[in-house]
Amino acid sequence: MVEALGVAVVGFGWMGRVHTQAYARVRHHYPRLALRPELVTVAEEVPGRAEEAAAQFGFASTTRDWREVAADPRIGAVSITAPNFLHREIAVAMAEAGKHIWIEKPVGLTAGDARAVADAVAKAGVQGAVGFNYRNAPAVEAARDLIGAGEIGTVTHVRIRLFSDYAAHPESALTWRFERERGGSGVLGDLASHGADLARFLLGDIASLTADTAVFLPERARPAAATAGHSRAAGGEPGPVENEDYVNCLLRFASGARGVLEACRVSVGEQNNYGFEVHGTTGAVYWDFRRMNELGVSRGTAYQDQPVSTVYVGPGHGEFAAFQPGAANAMGYDDLKVVEAHRFLRSVAEGTPYGATLTDAVHSAAVLDAMARSAERGTWVVPELPG
Repeated sequence: MVEALGVAVVGFGWMGRVHTQAYARVRHHYPRLALRPELVTVAEEVPGRAEEAAAQFGFASTTRDWREVAADPRIGAVSITAPNFLHREIAVAMAEAGKHIWIEKPVGLTAGDARAVADAVAKAGVQGAVGFNYRNAPAVEAARDLIGAGEIGTVTHVRIRLFSDYAAHPESALTWRFERERGGSGVLGDLASHGADLARFLLGDIASLTADTAVFLPERARPAAATAGHSRAAGGEPGPVENEDYVNCLLRFASGARGVLEACRVSVGEQNNYGFEVHGTTGAVYWDFRRMNELGVSRGTAYQDQPVSTVYVGPGHGEFAAFQPGAANAMGYDDLKVVEAHRFLRSVAEGTPYGATLTDAVHSAAVLDAMARSAERGTWVVPELPG
C-alpha cells in the first residue's frame, strides 16, 4: 500500500520550483516508491509568490511564515530552498519538529551551520538529504564506478571546473548572494560546494589545500523590489560586493592524488561549464555537464597516444533506466532533482539514508571553510573534516 506523505516547500524562488516539480514527477519515474508526496504548504515571504505557486502546482495552503510549517501536523517532510543565511534556523527547527528535510547546499554559511543541522537531524532521528545534484548524473556515477574498479589505474590527478556567467553582467542586482552576512562565501558556497562534493564523491577525502580568491566586479546596484534567480537592477543605488567571484584551489587527497578545483560566477562566455577530468596511471575519464549523458574514457596499456572513446550512458548506469529506454537518449538537469527527490523519499520510507546526506554537506562545508582560511593566510590548510 502506498502511503501519503505531506510535504512543504520553504522558499519559492527558482529552486523551490525545481523541488516542487520533482515531487510532482517522482512517482511517474519511480512507480514502486512506497510514499506518495502530497503538496501541503508553500512558505514564501514575498507577497503573492506563495499564492501563485499554490495556484500553479496545487499546494493546499500558503503562508509567509515558515514557522507555521514546523507546527503543522499534516507535514512530514520539508524542502528548504530559502537563502543560505536562513538554512540553519529553518532546518534545525524542522528537524526538532520531527520533519524530514531536503535542503539545498551549502547548508548555511559555514561548516558550523552545516554541523548544527546535521546534529539536529541525527538527534531527532529524521532523514536529511542535500542538494548535491551533479553526483546524481548517471555518467558521474559511472565514472565513480570506473575509477573505483581501477579501470584507469591509480588516480594521479583531477581537475574540477565550475564556470558560469550568471553574475557577469555589471547590472546584476546586489542580492543576498553577494552579501557576506546573508550569502556567505560567494562562489565558494554557490559553485565550489558542488566541486568539493564531486571531488570527495569521486576520489575520497581531501587532506589539505591552498586557495586563492578574488572579487572582479566589486560593486553592483541594489534592487528596488524582490528578486528571483539572477535579476538585474540598472540604475539602482550602488553597493559593495562582499564575497568572492572566483576561487582557484590546489588539492591534496588522502589517497595521494593531486587536484585543482576552480570556480567562477563572472566568466563571460561560459554557461554552466561544469565538469571534471580524472587522470590515472593507465587512463583517464572526462565529464562535461553540458553533455551530461556522455563520458570520455581512455583506458588500456598504450600509455602514449592512447585514444579517448565517447561512452553514452544507458539503462545500466545509475538511475538512467527510470527516465530513458536506451543509451544516448538525453536526461536533463531537472531529472537529477527527480533522482534526488526519489532518494530522499526512499530514505524516509525505509529509514535508511540514500543519496547525499548532511554528512556530505559537512564535508563540503569544511573544505569551503578551509579554502577561505587558506586564501586569507596564503598557506596550505587542513580541512576540519568530521570524524
